[in-house]
Amino acid sequence: MAEISLNKARTIIRGALKHGRAQGLKPLSVIVLDTGGHPKAFERADGASPGRYAIAEGKAYGAVMLGMSGTAQRDRAEAQAYFMAAANGAFGGKVVPVPGGVLVRDGRGRVIGAVGVTGDTSENDAAAALAGIEAAGYSGDA
Repeated sequence: MAEISLNKARTIIRGALKHGRAQGLKPLSVIVLDTGGHPKAFERADGASPGRYAIAEGKAYGAVMLGMSGTAQRDRAEAQAYFMAAANGAFGGKVVPVPGGVLVRDGRGRVIGAVGVTGDTSENDAAAALAGIEAAGYSGDA
């Protein structure tokens, strides 16, 4: 099974944080999860609040466990709130269904993990996640 290496996870994080600094975003927190929803790597920029770990993890966890980006989860929650409420209950309340949770795909299109970014607007978080994913040579579903 394909997976994100620790080196690539760190590249994703560096790329996302670099994007955030270049765009003048608020301090970001970035996590990379494997396909089982387990943390591979995490960093919190200087000035980012400590509670951001749980939010970043929840964004990425929802993406990898449901097989859909945070943007798709938000849209699904707006259209079928009961589904997302039930899914979140099934996952122990761990899902944060908003943009910033991004699936990571390898060159063959296989999901190999997810990235969660938090700290700025959800849309800016998603853009930073995509920048990090692309820096590592992967593609993302935002």
